[in-house]
Amino acid sequence: MKKYIVNDQEYELIKNYRDGFELNEVVKIFTDYFDDYDYILGDWAYGKLRLKGFCEINNKKFRPLNDIQRLDDYLKNNCAYDCKHFVLKKIS
Repeated sequence: MKKYIVNDQEYELIKNYRDGFELNEVVKIFTDYFDDYDYILGDWAYGKLRLKGFCEINNKKFRPLNDIQRLDDYLKNNCAYDCKHFVLKKIS
């Protein structure tokens, strides 16, 4: 798996569906808001990248809405069908 530094944090690219990962685009819109999340989902809609944070159950930011176990449900219900997307996992 490839590793990247985003916002002074190291991440591992664990999923890159349809080549959705574009580092330059991630860096442009990534803010410190995402620092506390364990995973970052990036999906493309209408030519724009959207980011969403997800957590493991032991994370202080954990809520059922951002449970990493619900990632597939989120993709199915909140993203365009078969959209390009990627998942970054924070390396502690």
